[in-house]
Amino acid sequence: MSTGFERDRGEFARGARAIVVLPEQGLAARDSEARLAETAGLAAAIGLVVADRIAVRVRTTRPATLIGQGQIETIAAAARMEDAQLVIFDAALTPVQQRNLEKALEAKVIDRTGLILEIFGERAATAEGRLQVELAHLDYQAGRLVRSWTHLERQRGGFGFLGGPGETQIEADRRLIRDRMARLKRELEQVSRTRGLHRDRRQRAPWPVIALVGYTNAGKSTLFNRLTGSHVMVEDLLFATLDPTLRQISLPGIDKAILSDTVGFVSDLPTQLVAAFKATLEEVVSADLLVHVRDIAHPDSDAQRADVEKVLAELGVAETTPRFEAWNKLDLLDETARADILAEAARRPDVVAISALGGEGITAMLATIAARLTEEHRRYIVTLDAGDGAGAAWLHQHGEVLDHWLEDDQPVYEVRMSERDWERFGTRGE
Repeated sequence: MSTGFERDRGEFARGARAIVVLPEQGLAARDSEARLAETAGLAAAIGLVVADRIAVRVRTTRPATLIGQGQIETIAAAARMEDAQLVIFDAALTPVQQRNLEKALEAKVIDRTGLILEIFGERAATAEGRLQVELAHLDYQAGRLVRSWTHLERQRGGFGFLGGPGETQIEADRRLIRDRMARLKRELEQVSRTRGLHRDRRQRAPWPVIALVGYTNAGKSTLFNRLTGSHVMVEDLLFATLDPTLRQISLPGIDKAILSDTVGFVSDLPTQLVAAFKATLEEVVSADLLVHVRDIAHPDSDAQRADVEKVLAELGVAETTPRFEAWNKLDLLDETARADILAEAARRPDVVAISALGGEGITAMLATIAARLTEEHRRYIVTLDAGDGAGAAWLHQHGEVLDHWLEDDQPVYEVRMSERDWERFGTRGE
């Protein structure tokens, strides 16, 4: 017998009714309602209608279905009552669990990773972004091989989790997937090299690079627009910004600097996406200063901060990279909470309280950025003569060597050091 979701699968990519299920396993950093609200927001980001939210306690993980039979029956009844074609599990499901749950619930099932990949698939606006999302998607699907992946020939946004043609190719061609992934990796390596050349030119200027980082929907793009006069898309949606944007800005005492707006992070960001987006996020890794924009009005602001720091570590951002926090959205706080936040920020040298929307605190933030850039170390690209061992030793002794390679048989070093040491390096031997 054909179920409803099999008949209508190709028709509910947008406007579909969905149920969000949170399997609570052990201690959680977030409250259940906040987590369910975030996942509902992720679903809304691709046009789904969340009809119900259900939290279930998982005391013993079931290898076949993750949750127990009684809980499955409760969810199935809710899906029928709400006429939901889709059930979103706010957890990582194995391929077996996903298949078994779809059969038991008679509805399409996706997990958190699949949902985030679908959002990224729709939002990637550049060729580079789509390459990265497709690579992440194929990596995710390679271990499943239960979905058709004819999305490789489709032009629509997304990658087939919600609008795919069905499980018509259970025996997917592993070799073809591997070949496609290898081709994508080669193309992304070329993108990375091109970005590296652009970054080298900036370093030789050298213009400092400031990267805005933060949890998704923290207000980075609103802040970016205010600082640069740009018109980057700003929406009250998770992952409104996906592809990076760079703009030149002026700062007190600094003629030119580069400001980078980046994709927002989220808890449990799929490892496939972290790996695939390393090329894009190289601007973050190589930044002279990170501004961690936080939605200070959000009830889970502290947990979001921890998630961002975790992703930065996974990306290879050094703990020594200078950074400070911009506590955003003062305009959403009541008078008492606002006074408390302003008092706390005033006590901390690593925090500036702002409203990117209203402009409060922006002047102080720009002054803080300028002060940090002039007092902290910068990154430089140094080309030495092949036999200049003393120069290489000097760089290792007085700076932090971040990378080195050969270019036309000459050693090239990427090094972080103070402006004073950079000047000393330029005049050594005189």
